[in-house]
Amino acid sequence: MFSGSIPALVTPFRDGRFDEAAFRSFVDWQIAEGSSALVPCGTTGESATMSIAEHDKVVAVCIEQAAGRVPVIAGCGSNDTLVALDHMRSAQAAGAAAALVVLPYYNRPNQEGIYAHFAYLADHCDLPIVVYNVPGRTVTDIQPETLGRLAKIQTIVGIKDASGKAERVTAQRLACGEDFCQLSGNDDMALGFMAMGGRGCISVTANVAPRLCAEFQNACLHGDWRQALALQDKLFPLHTALFTDASPGPVKYALNALRPSFPDEIRLPMTPAGEASRKAVDAALKVAGLI
Repeated sequence: MFSGSIPALVTPFRDGRFDEAAFRSFVDWQIAEGSSALVPCGTTGESATMSIAEHDKVVAVCIEQAAGRVPVIAGCGSNDTLVALDHMRSAQAAGAAAALVVLPYYNRPNQEGIYAHFAYLADHCDLPIVVYNVPGRTVTDIQPETLGRLAKIQTIVGIKDASGKAERVTAQRLACGEDFCQLSGNDDMALGFMAMGGRGCISVTANVAPRLCAEFQNACLHGDWRQALALQDKLFPLHTALFTDASPGPVKYALNALRPSFPDEIRLPMTPAGEASRKAVDAALKVAGLI
């Protein structure tokens, strides 16, 4: 259903408020540079610090600005099943192609609780769901067997896998079938993920280097592994540098360096990238040929 380079969009803030004009320009740039879909209000978009109304507005603005040129996978996750459902219904009404729904965090449900969460959402809203597994943030981790059960539900169509476990690609394909859409959630592991049967990456780095990330994904999808490896080496320092401090501080710093009109403001409890991180980002931007 989805493939290629899909940026997990950062959200621009100016004087504490959502900078709608900067975001609309950013969406246009991402599409022009070759991104194949967009994800507003994910982790990188600072969804955790948004009100429900603000969250839904950012999603709606993204969909309106994309205007059907690429699909929008709206961040809709919550550790409260009913809040996640409200986000899904709002995103569906705005025209989203799918919902990205993270595993419930903090509550730490068992596998049956994880299954019940997603099954409830699918039963009460027919917007397609991409499961988001990121154990480093949620503590919970969906097992391939549980995902296989969920894959039998028609509207649960894929996974953003940030488990960091490369073997999961094969395990999940065997559990869910070849048509289940597997998207990497780790830029630095995307080459191996794609070689094992992935279809794309919901990417942090694509915020900063959308064209290079799109070229990398296209090389993978066409089996041009020599070109993919060359692009991996070019992008790898940036993949690393963007996580040398708490995300999305380094990402916003990098974007502001490339697009000075894009504000680097970040909401508490996150803080701007520190000096060491900024130096690492500057060096990585040079390696990637972006500055």
